[in-house]
This record gives sequence, structure tokens and C-alpha cells, in this order.
Amino acid sequence: MISDDVAAFSQALPDGGRLLGLDIGTKTVGMALCDSNWTFATAAETIERRKFSKDLERIKTVIAEQNIVGLVAGLPLNLDGSQSQQTQAARSFAQNLKPLGLPILLWDERWSTQAVTRDLIASDVSRKKRAKVVDKMAAAYILQGAIDRLAALP
Repeated sequence: MISDDVAAFSQALPDGGRLLGLDIGTKTVGMALCDSNWTFATAAETIERRKFSKDLERIKTVIAEQNIVGLVAGLPLNLDGSQSQQTQAARSFAQNLKPLGLPILLWDERWSTQAVTRDLIASDVSRKKRAKVVDKMAAAYILQGAIDRLAALP
């Protein structure tokens, strides 16, 4: 199940369980994890994109090690809400994850990288260090937005 409907995603999940957030880029995939009560998201790691099969193996390993019950994939929409080539690439990546058998939520991530970059600059993190952490932190930002929304469901 792949959806941008938070309520449908919630219904497809068991009660509780860890979620894996993904910031899908052309060169990297940032990953973040949340606790089983869906209260906070934490940046986990960034993987360099290679062949999809290699990316998938790492994602599968994280899913198994962390007992992941669902995925939240960032969906990079244009500022006006329209779709772009990056949006289609993220949708294709999510579609390729469907055989994992986990529910997948596509989450609007328009401001994630900018917000994280702004916070890192405000914290006086060097450009070199920012480049190493921005994708996994953007994944945490995406995942936190999704779990906050899940918590607000009736």
C-alpha cells in the first residue's frame, strides 16, 4: 500500500511500531527512525545511491534490525504543489519498495532540506559537515512531520 493519505496509512499499520523515514535524492537516501510510540524521529544514516538493488539491501537490513512496520518517504513537490521529475523519481523509488510488504506514506517534503540547512547554519555547522548530515536530518524532519500528524488523528 502506497498512499499520501495519513489516515489510510495509519489504518494499515499495527498499533505502534517503529517507522523508517526516507529522504530520497538522486545521489543519496537519508534515513531516520522513530520510536515505537511515534513521538520523536532521529536521524539514522545516509546511504550513497548506487544500483537500486544495493540501496534496497541496506534498507532491508535496517528494516530487519529495527523492526520497522512502515515507511515514510519524502515526496518533493514544487512550491505550488505540482509535481516534477524529482517527484516522479521519488514515487518510482517508493513503488520499487512495495514488494517489502510494508505500508508506505508519501509525505510532502517541500521545506525539509531548507529547514534543516537553516538550522545547521544557525548552529554554525561548517559546509562540509552540513553536507554529511543534511540528508539524514531531512529524513528525520520528514518523519517527525508525519508522526506528528499521525498523533493528531482521532
